[in-house]
Amino acid sequence: MRLKGAMGAVLKAVPGELIEAPLPSSYRSAILLLPRGLVLAELSHLSPRVAVRWAFRSGRFRELVLLVLAALIGCLSGGVVTLMSWITSQAHHLLYQLDGHMRLSEQDHLASPWLALVPLIGGLVIAGLNAVFRHTFTRPPVDPIEANALYGGRMSVGESLYVALQTMVSSGFGASVGLEAGYTQASSGLASRVATALKLRRPDVRMLVGCAAAGAIAAAFSAPITGAFYGFELIIGTYTVALVAPVLAAALAASLTAGWLGAVQTPILIGAVPPMTALELAPYLALGVLGGLAAVGVMQLVSGVERLFRVCRCPAWARPAIAGAAIGGLALISPHVLSSGHGALHVDLAAFGGWPALLMLFGLKMLASALSLGGGFRGGLFFASLYLGALLGKAYALMAAAAGLSPLLAPTVSAVVGMASIAVGVVGGPMTMSFLVLETTHDFAITGAVLVASIMSAVVVRETFGYSFSTWRLHLRGETIRSAHDVGWIRNLTVARMMRADIRTAAANQSLETFRKTFPLGSTQRVILVGDQDAYAGIVLVADAYQPGTDADAQADISSLARHRDSLLLPSMTADAAARVFRSAQSEELAVVESLHTRKVVGLLTEQHLLRRYAEELDRARRDLTGGAA
Repeated sequence: MRLKGAMGAVLKAVPGELIEAPLPSSYRSAILLLPRGLVLAELSHLSPRVAVRWAFRSGRFRELVLLVLAALIGCLSGGVVTLMSWITSQAHHLLYQLDGHMRLSEQDHLASPWLALVPLIGGLVIAGLNAVFRHTFTRPPVDPIEANALYGGRMSVGESLYVALQTMVSSGFGASVGLEAGYTQASSGLASRVATALKLRRPDVRMLVGCAAAGAIAAAFSAPITGAFYGFELIIGTYTVALVAPVLAAALAASLTAGWLGAVQTPILIGAVPPMTALELAPYLALGVLGGLAAVGVMQLVSGVERLFRVCRCPAWARPAIAGAAIGGLALISPHVLSSGHGALHVDLAAFGGWPALLMLFGLKMLASALSLGGGFRGGLFFASLYLGALLGKAYALMAAAAGLSPLLAPTVSAVVGMASIAVGVVGGPMTMSFLVLETTHDFAITGAVLVASIMSAVVVRETFGYSFSTWRLHLRGETIRSAHDVGWIRNLTVARMMRADIRTAAANQSLETFRKTFPLGSTQRVILVGDQDAYAGIVLVADAYQPGTDADAQADISSLARHRDSLLLPSMTADAAARVFRSAQSEELAVVESLHTRKVVGLLTEQHLLRRYAEELDRARRDLTGGAA
């Protein structure tokens, strides 16, 4: 009865405090001893939002609540994918006069040559959107990888929905980009908004953003395991036991929701594949290397198109229209270059064309994708990389057969292995792309070949280029992250957060005798010297002023004992940067100045405190990573 009374008193008396601050230890202990039924009965009187936050603060139902939230986020992602894919499909049928269930890229030729102007019109629409929202969105949108790496999973819903709109317009008008980037952006943005509204902890926000992205990919391909590993490898940046249940729940819920809502989810059918021996896997090593090099080529080509527009001094508003006109010209040669290439993939997998035609189509698609992204259209290379890989893999098998090098190399199997090799290089995530191939083909006989090619491609890209397409685009903006692993806490741990502001200062021109009168031995350990306009002039250890032999110079300026005159810290420095300054200065304490120009002293930081705070944050990050208690 005492525990029940304590529970009631807590819920009635301090509901606000429980939401905005950690639960008092006495209340927390009492609640943890209560029967679950009693706690649930008490929580039923609260609003859902307050009840969720209560469960997180109390710690009693945290794992269960996270699982339910992840499943709901997955359902939301499935709805986002269904809506975006339906809108884009309707745009294709309306703009390109498609019949029935035909996909845009599976056409043999355009219904009319005038339809080649549709991408140009799409470019003008993109330019118009950029002009309208130029003052609304003044920074590059934060994508899920960047959000989880640097901002604790926090994303802007407005920015995310704007990216989704741009992606639908780009793909809807035929630009050679996929919708997957829009799927993950919109889903993750909404999930981040839900998590921040519930005031969840940083690792929980990051986890739900990863769940949303995992759900989006799972819904797009009807591949829950692929979606889950996409969340682990690319969005959350790590795999832990604590993340398995919520991420898998989100991926499964999204896939089921999209299927129930009628989203188009097309599997890749290749027929039966006989088991392979180790010797038969050898040719796929070379295919993995080729796939990695092709992935680097795609990314470099995108950058080359951007540089070309800059060199030509083409206005930013005109670039999408020019790129759209060029894409329309390529579509007159082959409509397979339009949009992401879902329809073209199945056509070309079943076609009996020769390797020259496949390589020509590979070049056209690569150029169209580079023009789309380099010209200002919005989208991703997720499915485009799969299509490019299929073309390269099939051409590889046909060339090997023509040369008599490997007559047993099946073209369709090589196409599927090629899909994984280029996609791993462009998108990143070897396990993600391997599971995508396996789940969509429903054939585990090609597991060895897929893994071999994926590993080789990942190694080639890592050693020759260093980035996947997603993280490389961040690198071009000045970021150095290579994955979604959480490094934001390191950047947030700045000198301003760690320094002491209660510092003791003294004029640099005062005498040693005056200094001793002001700072008796034992009164403090160190004093910062300041000159004109409070400019930093060095640090004096009080003990140094009382060393034997200094009495003869009692009238000399105290500045003669100053240390580290040119070694100082800035408030904006990160813990890592500050540690490097400490090592360089070989000092145990350094002054913090307002700026290098004014050198006005604002605080003091010791190396011991810096290392202790860094260790504390590192331990907290480790506990969050492994699902330990906060």
